[in-house]
Amino acid sequence: MSRIGKKPITLPKGVNVDVKGRSISVKGPKGNLGWACPDGVDVIMEDGNLLVKRVDDTRKTRALHGLSRSLINNMVTGVSEGFKQEMQIVGVGLRAESKGASIVLSLGFSHPVEFPLPAGIAAEVDKKQTGIVLSGIDKQLLGQTAANLRSLRSPDAYKGKGIRYLNETITLKAGKTGKK
Repeated sequence: MSRIGKKPITLPKGVNVDVKGRSISVKGPKGNLGWACPDGVDVIMEDGNLLVKRVDDTRKTRALHGLSRSLINNMVTGVSEGFKQEMQIVGVGLRAESKGASIVLSLGFSHPVEFPLPAGIAAEVDKKQTGIVLSGIDKQLLGQTAANLRSLRSPDAYKGKGIRYLNETITLKAGKTGKK
């Protein structure tokens, strides 16, 4: 049995979970999230906790057991606390600016790049215009948005210039050496 799938999900104060057949909706102080549970996995409310149980022991069901529990736990955490992803821009002349529901980036191209933020994701740019903090309640959407933002100018292999996650370590190549 899955070690992750066996753990009960404790619900913090102010979070309501509604289970109707295969659909699960979670409401909390930060917002609402919904998800359709796959076949072979049941979600049961018991003593103020959520339990994820599988119907049979087929390979597919075993694979979905822990995944379903993790996704539901992320929904509960998202509507109660929220998630954030910190990013930084490294390089001379590279900067960001927040404009409404988008981020305008100067990434060394001949034109500024406008990155529209999906609904449910907010962005803050620090005073130096090199730090970006993305926040939202949907962990998957937040991670995908951060990955799309990073792909606009991923760190290069020689100097590490570009957009990176805050504590990401980049292995730099040595480059050419002078003649001996």
